[in-house]
Amino acid sequence: MKLREPLLQDATAPTDSAGRQLLCRPSVWIAGGFMLLVIIVSIAAPLIAPYGPEDSNLLLISRNPSWTHLLGTDDLGRDVLTRLMFGGQVTLLGALEAVAVFVIVGVPLGLLAGYLGSRVDRLVMSAIDVVLSIPVIIVLLVVGALFEGNLALMITLGLIASPGIVRVVRAATLSVRAELYVKAAEVTGLSRGQILRRHILPRIVGPAMVQVTVFSAAAIAIESTLGFLGLDSTPPAPSWGSMVAEGATQISNQPWLIVPSGLAIALSVLAVGIVGDALRDVTTRGSGAPVRTVASRRRRRAARGIVSDVVTLNAVIHRSDALVSVRDLVVTLEAPEGDRVMVDRISLDVRRGEALGIVGESGSGKTLTVLALLDLLGEGLRITSGSVLYDGEELVGMSRRSRSALRGREIAFISQEPMLALDPGCTVGSQLREALRANRGLNRRAARAQALELLRRVELPRPEDVARRFPHELSGGMAQRICIALALSGDPKLLIADEPTTALDVTVQAEILDLLRTLREETGMALILVSHDWGVIADSCDDNVVLYAGEVVENAPVTELFAQPRHPYTEGLLAANPHLASAGEFPSIPGGVPSPGEWPTGCRFAPRCRYAEADCLEGHVALVAINEMHVTRCLHSDRVGELLVRGH
Repeated sequence: MKLREPLLQDATAPTDSAGRQLLCRPSVWIAGGFMLLVIIVSIAAPLIAPYGPEDSNLLLISRNPSWTHLLGTDDLGRDVLTRLMFGGQVTLLGALEAVAVFVIVGVPLGLLAGYLGSRVDRLVMSAIDVVLSIPVIIVLLVVGALFEGNLALMITLGLIASPGIVRVVRAATLSVRAELYVKAAEVTGLSRGQILRRHILPRIVGPAMVQVTVFSAAAIAIESTLGFLGLDSTPPAPSWGSMVAEGATQISNQPWLIVPSGLAIALSVLAVGIVGDALRDVTTRGSGAPVRTVASRRRRRAARGIVSDVVTLNAVIHRSDALVSVRDLVVTLEAPEGDRVMVDRISLDVRRGEALGIVGESGSGKTLTVLALLDLLGEGLRITSGSVLYDGEELVGMSRRSRSALRGREIAFISQEPMLALDPGCTVGSQLREALRANRGLNRRAARAQALELLRRVELPRPEDVARRFPHELSGGMAQRICIALALSGDPKLLIADEPTTALDVTVQAEILDLLRTLREETGMALILVSHDWGVIADSCDDNVVLYAGEVVENAPVTELFAQPRHPYTEGLLAANPHLASAGEFPSIPGGVPSPGEWPTGCRFAPRCRYAEADCLEGHVALVAINEMHVTRCLHSDRVGELLVRGH
């Protein structure tokens, strides 16, 4: 069927950019203009200075400002204005050298520590702690005594100060890394370098720029201090700091000499500081969205001694033609009070071209299971045992580089929050082109053409117009179609959809499900569909797995599962259908899913089960085969079905 044309939302007027907000401040204009003037005058000093920096006239010693010497002369009859111009070259260049080292060292280390985490993070932060314990002044004095000029001093200063920006960039990266669109970029198949450069670095520019401006002001002050001590240049070459020192020696005879260089230092530091304060205000206000905090990182030793599920040989459905075969998968969360098993010995198969549904209440382990397949588990979560075979290749224990190569090209992912899965700072077309170039190696022209073709393939009208839009200009249904297009950019064999219709209205849900069905038929790809909606499962899936409290409780073909569920939990979920409810009565399952670590002994569903007996609590309940295509984790499966038989 031909889908109706989605309505294109009008582009909302964006909030003022950071640049416009900065330019609206008179203080920024004044401070920025002053610094620009100082830099230009210092660079052009050889061309515009009225005298040479070392030209002296002993007949004009320590003179006050005049028309021939606008800022007077020093104790050797040298023009103060000229020396101030040339001194700016030394001071500002030295500060620039320190800032360059500060950025070149600090930003990459912060990005790597925040994005890669684990050992890299520990190594970087340990090195930072060591550097922070070093007394800065003593190190600079030692370097100044060993090396002439200020290059070595400024490099040392940048290195010693870099922990400040490392920490800021790391914290910002951790926050951005938690965003869903970064996970979506990983699943699309982009390399780490592409993700860091295109999707993380632009988001941390604001906090990083604040640190850079603050350090720039500090670098000017520190360089001037070193010049005052005679460490930054070789006399009689001027610098602002050395001019302050020269003026200090003559302060009783000619107090004016200390004023020009002192004002130049003070005003430059103040100007850079004003710009830094303005940047801080703009970046902290941002768009008004709350900043996500990142939980403190705790590391515990691996969970050991997890016993495999004790089942009969026929109790786990095994298909020789399976594209994905999961066996006894265990996902553990490292916590301060001890490791907790979140997903417990899950086994399932997905055949080529098949659609497998995964159903369960919130907290059952649905999303964790599919994230484990994608190797996208969050901080502290990891696979501690089990096997995941994809097309005959073991994924557990595979290197991160090899797993990354599978994402996007072999296995694609669609999240339940399409707006969060798209980078808000990039147009739709640029994100599609980026994914196509990463997954198919296309050039720019070919990627542009294929991006438009993907938009047509997901039945979006006016693809050229859509490609130019930003995510905030899209409706929810359009955003989800674009996420599907991104998932198709690598021609995957397996598509994992985590509740892809949750945030959409009923009409758009039907369109998305029809689109997924059409794409499956056209491409032959397999589908894992995570949902809590039985209607979605019945409409889209061939087989279904029911999860409860981190384990599989039933696995069967969808038609058989609807006709004859053999686990009380599945029966309760099917019975809790508003369309089957009698007047004034709505069947529901009492209680809630127990949290990991609070799972009861024996059958985990027993406290909520209407069929539970004493034997249900005696020990772990194994999966039992009803037939070759149907398994259940229930000791009384022959009694299950009373609720549905009664017409509820």
